[in-house]
Amino acid sequence: MTNWSGETIYRLGVVDMRLLAASKDTTGEFALGEFRGAAGPWTVPHVHRQSLETFYVLDGRFTFTVGSEDRLVEAGAVLLVPRDTRHVFRAEVDGARLLVLWTPGGLEEMFVELSRLAPDALRDPEARKAIASRFDSIPV
Repeated sequence: MTNWSGETIYRLGVVDMRLLAASKDTTGEFALGEFRGAAGPWTVPHVHRQSLETFYVLDGRFTFTVGSEDRLVEAGAVLLVPRDTRHVFRAEVDGARLLVLWTPGGLEEMFVELSRLAPDALRDPEARKAIASRFDSIPV
């Protein structure tokens, strides 16, 4: 962990996360994180059974694959990923940045745990499978 302007940052290999609102501070209603990082894939294909995930692109461009549809999402756009929907995404440019809102909260703890593992655990399907039972993020 390091800091952006004095705040805790979780290093996840290709991407860093700054936790803006943790579920422990919102009575579990939601959590909010800011991610920024390099061009390339940021995650593995996965689904959330209970979590609704909303993305707001702050800088750069991302290609999201939601179900079987590819969507180019640019700064200022919002993308909602419904529950039980396979998705994966990649940053198209270095320095890309987005906000992620998890409803309900709790999924942010997966990223905290992944930051304690190998530097690229976020994109490692085996590392993700190993912790999926504790978090609502199932690699597919």
